[in-house]
This record gives sequence, C-alpha cells and structure tokens, in this order.
Amino acid sequence: MAEKKKSWFRKIIGWLHLWLGLTSGLVVFIIAVTGCLYAFQDEIQNAIQPYRFTVAQDKPVLPPSQLKAIAEKELPGKKIHAVLYPVAGRSVQVIFYSFDPEYYYFVYLDPYTGKVLEVRDENAGFFRFVLDGHYYLWLPPTIGQPIVAVSTLVFLAMLITGMVLWWPKNRKAAKQRFSIQWRARWRRKNYDLHNVLGFYASWIAIILALTGLVWGFQWFAKGAHALAGGTKSLLYAEPLADTTVMAQAGLPALDRIWIKLKTENPNAQIIEVHVPETKASPIVVNVNPDNQTYWKTDYRYFDPYTLKELEVGHVYGRLTDANAADKLLRMNYDIHTGAVIGLPGKILAFCASLLCASLPITGFYIWWGRRKKDRREAKQPPHQAASRRIKTANRSALPKIPAE
Repeated sequence: MAEKKKSWFRKIIGWLHLWLGLTSGLVVFIIAVTGCLYAFQDEIQNAIQPYRFTVAQDKPVLPPSQLKAIAEKELPGKKIHAVLYPVAGRSVQVIFYSFDPEYYYFVYLDPYTGKVLEVRDENAGFFRFVLDGHYYLWLPPTIGQPIVAVSTLVFLAMLITGMVLWWPKNRKAAKQRFSIQWRARWRRKNYDLHNVLGFYASWIAIILALTGLVWGFQWFAKGAHALAGGTKSLLYAEPLADTTVMAQAGLPALDRIWIKLKTENPNAQIIEVHVPETKASPIVVNVNPDNQTYWKTDYRYFDPYTLKELEVGHVYGRLTDANAADKLLRMNYDIHTGAVIGLPGKILAFCASLLCASLPITGFYIWWGRRKKDRREAKQPPHQAASRRIKTANRSALPKIPAE
C-alpha cells in the first residue's frame, strides 16, 4: 500500500514537473542566458571602455557642483541624478536620469581637471539590452515583469519537483544519479545531462530563483523580510527638507555635505552625491566602502538648507541601523549575482545560470523522445508492442558483463 502511494506521488510530481517545464521553458531559457551574459558585464566593460579610467594624482578632485556644471553643458535640458566618485584611478560619473521622458546618460569626467572623457547613453548599450531581456523579456515592463516573476516562481517549483524525481529509490540507483554515461546512446546522455547537471545546478539555482522573487513580488519580499525578523518598510521614501529655511551662504550645500562625508569616510571606495529632485527633496549621499558589492552602502539624507541629517524608517538608511533581516535584504543583488563572495561567486552564478539554460532544452528532448516512442508503439499491432516490452524487460534483467 505504501509503495502504491509513493508511486502515485511520484506520478503527480512528474506530471507537474513536465507541464510546468513545457509552459515556462522558453522564458526560463531567456532569463538564464541573459543572466549568463550579464554576469561579468562590469569586468567586460572595464576591459573595452578606457574612458572609465584616469591616472591617479596626488591632488584634490573637483567638488560635485563644478563637475555638475561641466556635465550640464554636454546635455543641456537633461536632469542630473547624481555625481559618483569611485576609487582613485577611475573617472567620475555624472549621471542623468529621468523616468518620464525616459533617458539614462553617463558623462565620464577626469576628476582632477573636469575634462569630458565620454558621454554615453546607457539605454543604448548591449548590456542594457541584455538586462531588459532578463527583467522584462524585451516587452513593456508592465507586461514583461509579471511574466518573468511568475516564470521564476514556476522555475522554483520545477527545481523542487525535479529534486524529488531525482532522489534515488535505492543505493544502486544512487550511483547512476551522480554520473553521466558518456558512451551511452544520445537519448540516454541527454537524460543524464538533464538529471545529473540539474541536480548539481539546483542548489545554486534555488538561491538565484529566491533572490529573483524578491524583486518579482512585493508580497514575497515583505514576507521574506518579516520572516527573517525585519520590521522596517521596504518602500524607498525620501524625507522632506525644510523649505522655510534660507540656504546658508558660501559653498554650495552639495559640496559641503560631500566634504563632510569624504572627511568622515576616508577609506570609502564610492561616494555618490544625489542632486535634489525638487525644492523639498534632500541631498542623498551613498557611501560604500566596497566597490565590488552594494550591501554595505550607507544611505545618508541631508536637508539642503540646514545641512541637518534626516532619519528614515525604511531599510535603506545607515548600515549601523540595519538588523540581520535588513542586511539580508540589502544583500539580495549581491547574492543574486554571486558578488557577495567575490569572483568565485560570480563564476558559480554564471555556471549555474548556464546549466539552468540547458535544462529546458534537455527536458524538452526527453519529453519529445518519449512522445515519439509512444506514437510508434501506438501504430504497432498489440502483439508486437507487447513482445517489444517483454524483450526490453528481459534485456534489462540480464547481468551486466564486467569490463576487463
């Protein structure tokens, strides 16, 4: 009785695995391939875009107000989002961004002289195209994003059902679950590629899927954060400045706050100064001690009139104010890309994404091969089909000839 229940359970799991795979396979393939292509985008762009670098000099860099004024001449009428100071030897990036009308430009400047090195439309680059495919399948965001989110949830279910199907029934079967029979026929090799590589990739793929779902569904992000013990809001909101106060004379507020945080954080590898979007908006400064990840960033908010620091009630504040749940949420991007453990993590994420891209293909061919086999047997007379099944069973029961 117990064996029958197990058999029916595996049949249900197998049916779910099959049809979830057939319905989401193409989307999963696109998400996985674009994830592979994007994995080393920073390293590739550093190698092919020399304007990202300058010669480090032992002299002060220009303040944000001056760099802002220089960049505005290159893109008149466009709205500046931020001035980003990276580590020594890298160009300053003045970022222009608008949601409506949509544009996204980087002006690369020499931080010491203000010389314009490059003006780049980030929405027109190859990696932006890849990212749009990864997030939206190159569809309008309101259509593509829900499809990607649902497909990621389906993929997570496929990974779980796949591991259930992979689980060996006995010790003898366990040996076959960890190796690929390279000398076998093509159909057998394809079956092993799907099962064995799928098993090895699934442990990292589950992490990739879970971190992807944090962006895909608000309910998932809030639930995961609350489950980990988080109490703060996940919605980003800027505190309001006091517009009734007159701005202080002398240096621009942008420069004063930049100098303050640069002095407080001499070892910071990235300082990004955000220009206020409205009269009531604060000056937001992101201070990151590690230019390879994002989760350690301090998000600071200042009143541009009084220069007083403003507090926020969401997770994107000071790192010292973040509890374990807040830090885990902040790590989401770095975990998703593997950057949280450096280059080895990126390589692992790349390999896992590549294997995930192969799973819909090998899974489809398993289904197609069985379908063709069932069609052939259906066309045969009943006595021939029965005879074939008996012969196959007898051959499988024969003892294996040991290799010499």
